[in-house]
Amino acid sequence: MDWIFLSELAINGALTGLLYSLFAIGLVLIYKASSVPNLAQGGLTMLGAYVVVALSHDAGLPLWLAIPLAALFMFALGFGIERVALRRLAGRPVVMILMLTLGLDIFLRGTTLAIWGGTSRSMELGVSYDPLFLGDIFISRIHLVGAAVAIGLFVAFMLFFRSRTGIKLRAIADDYTASWSVGISVERGVGLSWALASVVAVAAGVIWGEVQGVDQSLSLLLLKGLTVAVLGGLDSILGAVIAGIILGIIENVGADFIDPLVGGGSRELIVAAVLILTVMIRPHGLFGRHDIERV
Repeated sequence: MDWIFLSELAINGALTGLLYSLFAIGLVLIYKASSVPNLAQGGLTMLGAYVVVALSHDAGLPLWLAIPLAALFMFALGFGIERVALRRLAGRPVVMILMLTLGLDIFLRGTTLAIWGGTSRSMELGVSYDPLFLGDIFISRIHLVGAAVAIGLFVAFMLFFRSRTGIKLRAIADDYTASWSVGISVERGVGLSWALASVVAVAAGVIWGEVQGVDQSLSLLLLKGLTVAVLGGLDSILGAVIAGIILGIIENVGADFIDPLVGGGSRELIVAAVLILTVMIRPHGLFGRHDIERV
Protein backbone atom coordinates (compact mmCIF):
# COMPACT_ATOMS: atom_id res chain seq x y z
CA MET A 1 0.00 0.00 0.00
CA ASP A 2 1.26 3.48 -0.95
CA TRP A 3 1.01 5.36 2.36
CA ILE A 4 1.98 8.69 0.80
CA PHE A 5 -0.86 8.42 -1.71
CA LEU A 6 -3.25 7.35 1.05
CA SER A 7 -2.17 10.34 3.16
CA GLU A 8 -2.75 12.62 0.18
CA LEU A 9 -6.27 11.22 -0.25
CA ALA A 10 -7.00 11.70 3.45
CA ILE A 11 -5.65 15.26 3.66
CA ASN A 12 -7.41 16.46 0.52
CA GLY A 13 -10.54 14.63 1.63
CA ALA A 14 -10.44 16.47 4.96
CA LEU A 15 -10.09 19.80 3.14
CA THR A 16 -13.01 18.93 0.86
CA GLY A 17 -15.02 17.95 3.92
CA LEU A 18 -14.43 21.39 5.42
CA LEU A 19 -15.90 22.83 2.23
CA TYR A 20 -18.98 20.66 2.84
CA SER A 21 -19.04 22.16 6.33
CA LEU A 22 -19.82 25.55 4.78
CA PHE A 23 -23.23 24.13 3.82
CA ALA A 24 -23.63 22.38 7.16
CA ILE A 25 -22.92 25.54 9.18
CA GLY A 26 -25.76 27.31 7.36
CA LEU A 27 -28.09 24.41 8.12
CA VAL A 28 -27.09 24.38 11.80
CA LEU A 29 -27.64 28.14 12.19
CA ILE A 30 -31.27 27.85 11.14
CA TYR A 31 -31.90 24.61 13.01
CA LYS A 32 -30.52 26.10 16.26
CA ALA A 33 -33.14 28.86 16.06
CA SER A 34 -36.14 27.09 14.53
CA SER A 35 -35.50 23.33 14.90
CA VAL A 36 -36.23 22.91 11.18
CA PRO A 37 -33.71 21.67 8.57
CA ASN A 38 -33.45 24.23 5.78
CA LEU A 39 -33.72 22.40 2.47
CA ALA A 40 -33.24 25.71 0.63
CA GLN A 41 -29.61 26.14 1.75
CA GLY A 42 -28.36 24.71 -1.54
CA GLY A 43 -30.48 27.17 -3.52
CA LEU A 44 -29.31 30.07 -1.35
CA THR A 45 -25.68 29.04 -1.94
CA MET A 46 -26.24 28.92 -5.68
CA LEU A 47 -27.99 32.32 -5.63
CA GLY A 48 -25.19 33.86 -3.56
CA ALA A 49 -22.61 32.65 -6.09
CA TYR A 50 -24.62 34.04 -9.01
CA VAL A 51 -24.99 37.42 -7.30
CA VAL A 52 -21.22 37.63 -6.75
CA VAL A 53 -20.56 36.74 -10.40
CA ALA A 54 -23.17 39.27 -11.59
CA LEU A 55 -21.63 42.05 -9.51
CA SER A 56 -18.01 41.21 -10.37
CA HIS A 57 -18.27 40.15 -14.01
CA ASP A 58 -21.42 41.84 -15.30
CA ALA A 59 -21.31 45.06 -13.24
CA GLY A 60 -17.50 45.21 -13.29
CA LEU A 61 -17.02 45.57 -9.54
CA PRO A 62 -13.84 44.21 -7.92
CA LEU A 63 -14.29 41.00 -5.96
CA TRP A 64 -13.32 42.66 -2.67
CA LEU A 65 -16.43 44.84 -3.10
CA ALA A 66 -18.72 42.37 -4.90
CA ILE A 67 -18.55 39.74 -2.16
CA PRO A 68 -19.54 42.07 0.75
CA LEU A 69 -22.35 43.59 -1.37
CA ALA A 70 -23.61 40.09 -2.20
CA ALA A 71 -23.45 39.23 1.52
CA LEU A 72 -25.53 42.31 2.36
CA PHE A 73 -28.09 41.39 -0.30
CA MET A 74 -28.33 37.82 0.98
CA PHE A 75 -28.56 39.03 4.60
CA ALA A 76 -31.58 41.13 3.66
CA LEU A 77 -33.04 38.27 1.63
CA GLY A 78 -32.77 35.94 4.62
CA PHE A 79 -34.74 38.38 6.76
CA GLY A 80 -37.25 38.78 3.92
CA ILE A 81 -37.82 35.03 3.65
CA GLU A 82 -38.68 34.85 7.34
CA ARG A 83 -40.93 37.91 7.20
CA VAL A 84 -42.85 37.02 4.03
CA ALA A 85 -43.03 33.23 4.13
CA LEU A 86 -42.02 31.63 7.43
CA ARG A 87 -43.80 33.97 9.80
CA ARG A 88 -47.14 32.98 8.25
CA LEU A 89 -46.48 29.37 9.27
CA ALA A 90 -45.84 30.09 12.95
CA GLY A 91 -47.37 27.37 15.07
CA ARG A 92 -47.97 25.06 12.09
CA PRO A 93 -46.60 21.49 11.89
CA VAL A 94 -42.87 21.27 11.22
CA VAL A 95 -43.46 19.27 8.04
CA MET A 96 -45.22 22.29 6.48
CA ILE A 97 -42.18 24.50 7.12
CA LEU A 98 -39.95 21.75 5.73
CA MET A 99 -42.02 21.62 2.54
CA LEU A 100 -41.85 25.41 2.31
CA THR A 101 -38.04 25.32 2.34
CA LEU A 102 -38.09 22.63 -0.36
CA GLY A 103 -40.40 24.77 -2.47
CA LEU A 104 -38.12 27.76 -1.90
CA ASP A 105 -35.14 25.75 -3.16
CA ILE A 106 -37.04 24.82 -6.33
CA PHE A 107 -38.10 28.46 -6.78
CA LEU A 108 -34.52 29.73 -6.42
CA ARG A 109 -33.22 27.19 -8.93
CA GLY A 110 -35.90 28.17 -11.43
CA THR A 111 -35.29 31.89 -10.91
CA THR A 112 -31.52 31.69 -11.38
CA LEU A 113 -31.99 29.52 -14.47
CA ALA A 114 -34.38 32.08 -15.96
CA ILE A 115 -32.09 35.04 -15.23
CA TRP A 116 -28.60 33.65 -15.87
CA GLY A 117 -29.29 30.55 -17.96
CA GLY A 118 -27.77 27.11 -17.52
CA THR A 119 -24.26 27.83 -18.76
CA SER A 120 -21.55 27.40 -16.13
CA ARG A 121 -19.73 30.61 -15.21
CA SER A 122 -16.34 30.99 -13.56
CA MET A 123 -15.79 32.76 -10.24
CA GLU A 124 -12.14 33.75 -10.90
CA LEU A 125 -10.99 34.40 -7.35
CA GLY A 126 -7.38 34.61 -8.48
CA VAL A 127 -6.24 31.63 -6.41
CA SER A 128 -3.21 30.03 -8.02
CA TYR A 129 -3.55 26.52 -9.43
CA ASP A 130 0.18 25.90 -9.24
CA PRO A 131 1.02 22.69 -7.36
CA LEU A 132 1.39 23.06 -3.61
CA PHE A 133 3.33 20.23 -1.98
CA LEU A 134 3.60 19.25 1.67
CA GLY A 135 6.62 16.99 1.33
CA ASP A 136 5.49 14.50 -1.33
CA ILE A 137 1.79 15.23 -0.79
CA PHE A 138 -0.09 17.44 -3.28
CA ILE A 139 -2.62 19.84 -1.76
CA SER A 140 -5.21 21.90 -3.64
CA ARG A 141 -4.76 25.62 -2.95
CA ILE A 142 -8.44 26.52 -3.37
CA HIS A 143 -9.45 23.72 -1.00
CA LEU A 144 -6.93 25.05 1.50
CA VAL A 145 -8.44 28.54 1.19
CA GLY A 146 -11.95 27.12 1.57
CA ALA A 147 -10.93 25.16 4.65
CA ALA A 148 -9.52 28.33 6.20
CA VAL A 149 -12.82 30.13 5.50
CA ALA A 150 -14.79 27.29 7.11
CA ILE A 151 -12.61 27.31 10.23
CA GLY A 152 -12.86 31.11 10.41
CA LEU A 153 -16.67 30.96 10.27
CA PHE A 154 -16.68 28.21 12.90
CA VAL A 155 -14.67 30.37 15.32
CA ALA A 156 -16.83 33.42 14.58
CA PHE A 157 -20.11 31.59 15.25
CA MET A 158 -18.81 29.83 18.35
CA LEU A 159 -18.10 33.29 19.76
CA PHE A 160 -21.43 34.60 18.47
CA PHE A 161 -23.45 31.93 20.29
CA ARG A 162 -21.77 32.95 23.53
CA SER A 163 -22.93 36.54 23.05
CA ARG A 164 -26.24 37.92 24.33
CA THR A 165 -27.87 37.66 20.90
CA GLY A 166 -26.55 34.14 20.37
CA ILE A 167 -27.91 33.00 23.73
CA LYS A 168 -31.32 34.37 22.74
CA LEU A 169 -31.24 32.29 19.56
CA ARG A 170 -30.41 29.20 21.58
CA ALA A 171 -33.30 29.96 23.93
CA ILE A 172 -35.66 30.31 20.97
CA ALA A 173 -34.60 26.87 19.70
CA ASP A 174 -35.25 25.36 23.14
CA ASP A 175 -38.75 26.74 23.66
CA TYR A 176 -40.67 29.29 21.57
CA THR A 177 -43.33 29.87 24.21
CA ALA A 178 -40.88 30.37 27.06
CA SER A 179 -38.86 32.78 24.91
CA TRP A 180 -41.97 34.83 24.14
CA SER A 181 -42.89 34.88 27.84
CA VAL A 182 -39.58 36.50 28.82
CA GLY A 183 -39.76 39.12 26.09
CA ILE A 184 -37.51 37.59 23.41
CA SER A 185 -38.61 38.43 19.87
CA VAL A 186 -38.85 34.96 18.36
CA GLU A 187 -39.65 36.28 14.89
CA ARG A 188 -36.59 38.53 14.88
CA GLY A 189 -34.40 35.71 16.16
CA VAL A 190 -35.53 33.28 13.47
CA GLY A 191 -35.11 36.03 10.86
CA LEU A 192 -31.57 36.67 12.07
CA SER A 193 -30.71 32.97 11.80
CA TRP A 194 -31.94 32.93 8.19
CA ALA A 195 -29.99 36.10 7.45
CA LEU A 196 -26.77 34.67 8.89
CA ALA A 197 -27.27 31.37 7.05
CA SER A 198 -27.72 33.34 3.82
CA VAL A 199 -24.41 35.13 4.41
CA VAL A 200 -22.71 31.76 4.98
CA ALA A 201 -24.30 30.67 1.69
CA VAL A 202 -22.34 33.44 -0.06
CA ALA A 203 -19.08 32.12 1.37
CA ALA A 204 -19.96 28.58 0.29
CA GLY A 205 -21.04 29.78 -3.15
CA VAL A 206 -17.83 31.74 -3.73
CA ILE A 207 -15.56 28.83 -2.75
CA TRP A 208 -17.50 26.13 -4.54
CA GLY A 209 -18.03 28.42 -7.53
CA GLU A 210 -14.24 28.57 -7.87
CA VAL A 211 -13.93 24.79 -7.43
CA GLN A 212 -16.53 23.63 -9.96
CA GLY A 213 -18.00 26.74 -11.60
CA VAL A 214 -21.22 28.63 -10.93
CA ASP A 215 -24.25 26.75 -12.22
CA GLN A 216 -27.31 24.81 -11.11
CA SER A 217 -25.20 21.94 -9.75
CA LEU A 218 -24.18 24.07 -6.75
CA SER A 219 -27.59 23.53 -5.19
CA LEU A 220 -27.14 19.75 -5.40
CA LEU A 221 -24.29 19.92 -2.88
CA LEU A 222 -27.00 20.30 -0.24
CA LEU A 223 -27.06 16.49 0.13
CA LYS A 224 -23.45 16.43 1.30
CA GLY A 225 -23.95 19.44 3.53
CA LEU A 226 -27.04 17.85 5.06
CA THR A 227 -25.13 14.60 5.63
CA VAL A 228 -22.41 16.53 7.45
CA ALA A 229 -24.98 18.39 9.56
CA VAL A 230 -26.82 15.18 10.51
CA LEU A 231 -23.58 13.31 11.25
CA GLY A 232 -22.24 16.12 13.43
CA GLY A 233 -25.58 16.96 15.04
CA LEU A 234 -28.05 19.43 13.58
CA ASP A 235 -27.62 21.81 16.51
CA SER A 236 -23.81 21.68 16.77
CA ILE A 237 -21.45 24.10 15.00
CA LEU A 238 -18.48 22.07 16.23
CA GLY A 239 -20.13 18.91 14.90
CA ALA A 240 -20.54 20.51 11.47
CA VAL A 241 -16.78 21.04 11.22
CA ILE A 242 -15.61 17.71 12.63
CA ALA A 243 -18.22 15.71 10.71
CA GLY A 244 -17.19 17.51 7.53
CA ILE A 245 -13.61 16.33 8.00
CA ILE A 246 -14.79 12.78 8.75
CA LEU A 247 -17.11 12.59 5.74
CA GLY A 248 -14.51 14.08 3.41
CA ILE A 249 -11.91 11.49 4.42
CA ILE A 250 -14.36 8.58 4.19
CA GLU A 251 -15.59 9.75 0.78
CA ASN A 252 -12.17 10.39 -0.74
CA VAL A 253 -10.39 7.31 0.61
CA GLY A 254 -13.41 5.04 0.23
CA ALA A 255 -13.97 6.05 -3.40
CA ASP A 256 -10.37 5.14 -4.25
CA PHE A 257 -10.99 1.57 -3.06
CA ILE A 258 -14.59 1.15 -4.27
CA ASP A 259 -14.46 2.87 -7.69
CA PRO A 260 -12.27 0.18 -9.33
CA LEU A 261 -14.76 -2.47 -8.14
CA VAL A 262 -17.95 -0.78 -9.37
CA GLY A 263 -16.62 1.20 -12.30
CA GLY A 264 -16.72 4.64 -10.65
CA GLY A 265 -19.38 6.91 -9.20
CA SER A 266 -19.19 5.58 -5.65
CA ARG A 267 -18.86 8.98 -3.94
CA GLU A 268 -22.60 9.66 -3.87
CA LEU A 269 -23.19 6.10 -2.68
CA ILE A 270 -20.77 6.58 0.23
CA VAL A 271 -22.39 9.86 1.26
CA ALA A 272 -25.89 8.35 1.12
CA ALA A 273 -24.73 5.35 3.16
CA VAL A 274 -23.24 7.62 5.84
CA LEU A 275 -26.49 9.61 6.04
CA ILE A 276 -28.68 6.50 6.32
CA LEU A 277 -26.46 4.80 8.90
CA THR A 278 -26.25 7.96 11.00
CA VAL A 279 -30.04 8.34 11.11
CA MET A 280 -30.44 4.66 11.99
CA ILE A 281 -27.68 4.34 14.60
CA ARG A 282 -27.22 7.81 16.09
CA PRO A 283 -30.03 10.12 14.93
CA HIS A 284 -28.90 13.05 17.09
CA GLY A 285 -25.41 12.93 15.53
CA LEU A 286 -21.98 12.86 17.09
CA PHE A 287 -22.30 16.14 18.98
CA GLY A 288 -26.03 16.87 18.83
CA ARG A 289 -28.13 17.19 21.93
CA HIS A 290 -30.12 14.07 22.77
CA ASP A 291 -33.44 15.24 24.17
CA ILE A 292 -35.56 12.70 26.07
CA GLU A 293 -39.27 13.43 26.28
CA ARG A 294 -41.66 11.91 28.82
CA VAL A 295 -44.76 10.36 27.34
